[in-house]
Amino acid sequence: MTLSTAPLSLPDALHIAGERITETSAGSYEHIFPGTGRPNGTVPLAGRAEIDRAVESGRLAQREWLALGADRRRDLLIALADAVAARAAEFTRLNVADYAVPVSFAGNAVLLERFLRHFAGYVDKPHGLSTPVSGSADVNLVEREPYGVMGVIAPWNGPMVVAGACVAPALAAGNAVVFKASPQAPFAPLRFGELCTEVGLPPGLVNVVTGHAETGDALVRHPGIGKIHFTGGVETARTIIRTAAANLTPVVAELGGKSANIIFADADLDLAAQLSAHQGPLTQSGQSCACASRILVHDSVYDAFLEKFLAVVESAKVGDPYDPAVAVGPVVSAQAADRILAAIDDAVGAGAGELLTGGHRLGGDLADGYYLEPTVFGGVDNRCALAQIETFGPVVSVMRFTDEDEAIRIANDTPYGLNAFVQTTNLARAHRVSRQLEAGSVWVNKYSDISPQGPYGGYKHSGYGRTGGLDGLYEFLRIKNIRIGLG
Repeated sequence: MTLSTAPLSLPDALHIAGERITETSAGSYEHIFPGTGRPNGTVPLAGRAEIDRAVESGRLAQREWLALGADRRRDLLIALADAVAARAAEFTRLNVADYAVPVSFAGNAVLLERFLRHFAGYVDKPHGLSTPVSGSADVNLVEREPYGVMGVIAPWNGPMVVAGACVAPALAAGNAVVFKASPQAPFAPLRFGELCTEVGLPPGLVNVVTGHAETGDALVRHPGIGKIHFTGGVETARTIIRTAAANLTPVVAELGGKSANIIFADADLDLAAQLSAHQGPLTQSGQSCACASRILVHDSVYDAFLEKFLAVVESAKVGDPYDPAVAVGPVVSAQAADRILAAIDDAVGAGAGELLTGGHRLGGDLADGYYLEPTVFGGVDNRCALAQIETFGPVVSVMRFTDEDEAIRIANDTPYGLNAFVQTTNLARAHRVSRQLEAGSVWVNKYSDISPQGPYGGYKHSGYGRTGGLDGLYEFLRIKNIRIGLG
């Protein structure tokens, strides 16, 4: 099979201090396109020397950024949003080139644009307040100030979403950013870095680098970094937090999930089947922290729901991610495919549930890529590894419940707490259940639709801190108290 062509030119340079950096102290990385298993391009990797330069240029650019004044900073962020919008088609194809997300789902530039426009509106808004002081006529000011240079570490599955959720509020708050992209998804982030300079942001205000764990370690250890925002896995987060502790650098962690999707007897089953399929094994091949991989169905509608759900899953087209008709692309790498297939085999061997559909790697015209069948297990026990460990692939577990209390108990019986989903037409139940679910976001009768107005983040092992909304802005500001004596 010949896949549709990638963009004619893939970015091949780091973006540091407004310059293209092609030769680095850490060498280069050959990017493999998951749709074909063949090389897609080569990108340089940032070493400690490049991180040093990025942080120093960020420090200087941040001073220049603040000196521009609020109106100019606001206008530049709006100009950046305009530039992203004008290049939406290019960013879409770069996203496909990065990690083979189907083009039908690859329009993350729209979300990046929304975050930039939203937070541009906060640049010139007051962030502090004045309060009385007990027993004194002093003036008591509480102000919010930028950290200086923020380190943002993005995952491969959606780096442009992280750019919107983190870079936009960081700049609005007055910070500079060193953005570390995964070498598995470098192209769209590197192009975004170029665009930041092209629209007139001070060179060095947004530096974009790629690299493996060693690059992240250099960034986290750097004494010039004011705060780290990390999106990724739990074990990596623990390493980052321990490393950052040496400099007492604060860390925000947006981590994984094992989200429950509760289908009540009064749900619209056709809608629930569509939402469950796309929020589960189909979108991004289940490679999302927001994946609803545990589907809880009321016993009275279990069979009816399952019939509709499997029909949606099995009718989804798997194939060329550049084909607009394709709903499911490959997983990100050969290693990921092997890991996911091993988890499926383990679940079958352990009798974790009945394998209802999928479970294999696709061959034929797709054999060279890393394509897996969307996989559904039924009758799963929530205590088994399949239901408790994040698979990060197109694999979901379907299980029964008999009443509301049992559904809530099963949904909360996980170390994770990023998202939860509720399907019901009963308004009272929607409110009642949502308030009892241990998750940072609850989505009722809809998929996870991150927006710049809503704070997003997790409970428990899904991390702490928020992106989006005022809470997301405040993650990039630190508090200062000023007392002025009048007596």
